[in-house]
Amino acid sequence: MAATPSPGASNKTGLIPKPKLTIAQIFTMSFGFLGIQFGFALQNGNTSRILRSFGADVENLPMFWLVAPLVGMIVQPIIGHYSDRTWNRMGRRKPYFLTGALLSSLALIFLPNSGTLAGIIPVLWIGAGMVMVMDASFNIAMEPFRALVADNLSDSQRTLGFSIQTFLIGLGAVAGSILPELLSQIGFSMEAGPNGVADNIKYSFYIGAAVFISAILVTIFFSNEYTPAEYELYHGKQDRSQEKAGLTEILKDFKNMPRTMRQLGLVQFFSWFALFSMWVFTTDAVATHVYGLSGDYSKSIEYNEAGNKVSSAFGVYNFIAMVYALFLPVIARTFGRKLTHAFSLIAGGIGLISIFFIKDPSMLKFSMVGVGLAWASILAMPYVILSSSIPPGKLGIYMGIFNFFITLPQIVNGVFGGWIVKHIYNGEPVYAIVLAGFFMLCAAVSVLFVYDEGWVKIKQEKLINVTR
Repeated sequence: MAATPSPGASNKTGLIPKPKLTIAQIFTMSFGFLGIQFGFALQNGNTSRILRSFGADVENLPMFWLVAPLVGMIVQPIIGHYSDRTWNRMGRRKPYFLTGALLSSLALIFLPNSGTLAGIIPVLWIGAGMVMVMDASFNIAMEPFRALVADNLSDSQRTLGFSIQTFLIGLGAVAGSILPELLSQIGFSMEAGPNGVADNIKYSFYIGAAVFISAILVTIFFSNEYTPAEYELYHGKQDRSQEKAGLTEILKDFKNMPRTMRQLGLVQFFSWFALFSMWVFTTDAVATHVYGLSGDYSKSIEYNEAGNKVSSAFGVYNFIAMVYALFLPVIARTFGRKLTHAFSLIAGGIGLISIFFIKDPSMLKFSMVGVGLAWASILAMPYVILSSSIPPGKLGIYMGIFNFFITLPQIVNGVFGGWIVKHIYNGEPVYAIVLAGFFMLCAAVSVLFVYDEGWVKIKQEKLINVTR
């Protein structure tokens, strides 16, 4: 990873400061996230319409989407726990990257072809099952990436590290979001095929599988991890007495989570409740509120056109997030991490609420500008704030446990969101998008009350340097 530190380089704690990594090293370390988010973008932008083409009613969509957060809630803490304890020839986190990439690529290929098994199992349940397998695989590949950045970077470089990671996430998501419409423009059919899925969607998923595994392989082959001996130089000797405790240790760590993590939990709840509504309901909200569709429209060309517009609009918010991520380190350094995150969430809330006032589908991209600012910050700032409060030997497990605050709001939304749309919103999903906007604003207020231990340390170090 870096040259051996020189004697006398240790700080007051007796630990040797981590060497600063170059932009290229940080970029390569996180490159696999480009592939992961390429796959996530295809899933987020197209799963609802695939399930609708298989026969799901709009008010039942959240129940199918529940599979993803439930799987994430189980998988991420387990992967985090064991990745903290994995040291082999491949590295510490890399074995999980590779396993997740292989499984994810297979799931991306199979999901749009789920209808081929309709004679054996109801096609809708096959599709939901593949969403579960896909999300479990994504989580296996994704969870260790957050820990890897915290493993290798000092407090002063973590905002940069997570921002570069967010930039790559945005780049992958932009490509994944615009791909279905791009393929339709070059001649791939938008009409539902024999299995209910249009060719432009099917081939987008095939391309996504190739991009996913290729990007992960870049990280595996061209980035390094610290050996156990190097890791202890920078983090101190690790307590290995609980290494065989297994799942009981996860429960103990959950009980003893840092104060900052508990406070960020409320911020994450509001943020991810809003995001779940956006991913699940935007296509049908645009189809009914903007295109004026009604009745059984799920297999119409107009519905697929609305889906393409939404997928492309999601590409806009991911592009904005990609660019905004490059400025996050400077903004956070100037205004602080919490204010930066609060501003970004306010922009996202305004963007979502504005969808209610749209009558021309081409205007949807302007709403997504605010969402893009929020998305970039959601993918970076909570992890920057959190990472400084976690004991070094627990980075993987606590990053995994932190996923509870992402999955729980999605589960709550999945259980109640469809019922609310049907019985309270009278079958008009656009109101779910409006509620999502207000929840983003609640998240912005909540983050102001979070204790940012890392920011306090940085300010103290600056004060010491000035007084010297």
